[in-house]
Amino acid sequence: MGRMRVLVVDDHRIFAEALAAALAAEPDVEVGAAGSAAAAERALERAATEGRAFDVVLVDADLGVAEAGAAARKPRQPSADPPDALRRRPAATVPTPRRPPVAQAPGPSATPGPSGAAGPPGTAARPPASPRPAAHPAGPYPAEPHPAAPVIPAAAPATGPAAAPAPDGITLLARVRRHHPGLRAIVLATADDPHRAARALHAGATGWVAKESSLARLLAVIRGVLRDETHLPPALLTGVIRELTTARRDRTESERLVDTLTPREKQILRCMVAGLGRQAVAERLYLSPHTVRTHMQNVLGKLGVHSTLAAVAVARRAGVSPSELVAPAAPPSVATTTSPGPG
Repeated sequence: MGRMRVLVVDDHRIFAEALAAALAAEPDVEVGAAGSAAAAERALERAATEGRAFDVVLVDADLGVAEAGAAARKPRQPSADPPDALRRRPAATVPTPRRPPVAQAPGPSATPGPSGAAGPPGTAARPPASPRPAAHPAGPYPAEPHPAAPVIPAAAPATGPAAAPAPDGITLLARVRRHHPGLRAIVLATADDPHRAARALHAGATGWVAKESSLARLLAVIRGVLRDETHLPPALLTGVIRELTTARRDRTESERLVDTLTPREKQILRCMVAGLGRQAVAERLYLSPHTVRTHMQNVLGKLGVHSTLAAVAVARRAGVSPSELVAPAAPPSVATTTSPGPG
């Protein structure tokens, strides 16, 4: 096996740097690191464009959770430091309070200001401000990033009501696997969770590794997934199989219910999955709103649910795609008659 290109995606910067540096010490491993989902996608696209695609991506299962919590508690302030390096920041200093002005009788002459320039008549002389105490380093500081694996920083989060939440690690994993099918994906987790592990496998992961695992264990999993193996901790195996079995049973039942729908009702269901309202569905399928309402009621009845949300949940389990993936229906053709020509 030749050199492996591994991308570490984790917004815990010290952990990402330490892991990247440890992997970079291996003679057959080339490492990159990213501190956010957006940075990871940029790194993958750039590497693919340059013909140096990554082989494996290591994704923190809780990517974005800590950052989202911190952002909810306190708005992030932009930093003036270069984003691609950790720099020592001095401890905060307290400015020396200014002395009260010295009273002075008003007179016709101007009083020199603190910089030697004359101020307006009748003003008091202000002594120059005392110099601030020298800043002392707050230390200790994390190590500088490993030269072989600079961490691509997270972009400043969008603010306002239109800002979309950042994806978690498993959502990111599913997205990058769709855009880079040859990429192997391994989830780095702080705790074993059968439900999340099953979700990760469904998203395209082929490995689940605890963050406290040894480097030897992680390297064994990386090399294993490159041989098309799937690696799960033994303690997770039973729970993951149970989760996958339950999901398969639910999917089979949902597929059976969806199969009872007519072709037109399936069109309506796909529009519901896409989040279209009754009027939008009517315009898309060239039907009257009353007809669409009747079809929606029939869909709910056949699926055995009482709300649109529940119907969408059944459709999702059955693998029904939204209507955006299907071309709009053609408008009904209008029959025209033409008079026969002479002869």
